[in-house]
Amino acid sequence: MISIKDIKEKDLDLCYELDSNTISLWSKKQWSKEFKKKGIKVFGLLLSNLLVGICVFHVVLDEAQINFFVINQKFRKKGFGSYLMSYLIKQCEKLNINKLFLEVSQTNTTAEKFYSSFDFSTVGIRKNYYKDGSDALLKEKKLTTK
Repeated sequence: MISIKDIKEKDLDLCYELDSNTISLWSKKQWSKEFKKKGIKVFGLLLSNLLVGICVFHVVLDEAQINFFVINQKFRKKGFGSYLMSYLIKQCEKLNINKLFLEVSQTNTTAEKFYSSFDFSTVGIRKNYYKDGSDALLKEKKLTTK
């Protein structure tokens, strides 16, 4: 059974473990700091009781920034990422968010195509943004709120 739940700081180890086994974006200390930021929301996608995906986003007034979005590699290309992104978009609409932003490496064509399928458009480039020296594409999705 698929479910989505709010993830709290007590689940930091699970987040760090999934991150370490996928994109290795943040240290455990960075995960801890992220949970403490004002406006941060963390959702976990669970299959039965197994955490297979995480989305971290930061709400500031009527905009939100996706800081982290990942699906366990064993579960990719099975619709879990789309399920989690659709949930995130619905949550943003409930929060009256007008724009949703994210950065993705220009070398990550799979992720770039995924975000484009949700109507994210490239609105800028951050040069040498990632540790490997690759540029980040700044993506934006305009949301229609009720």
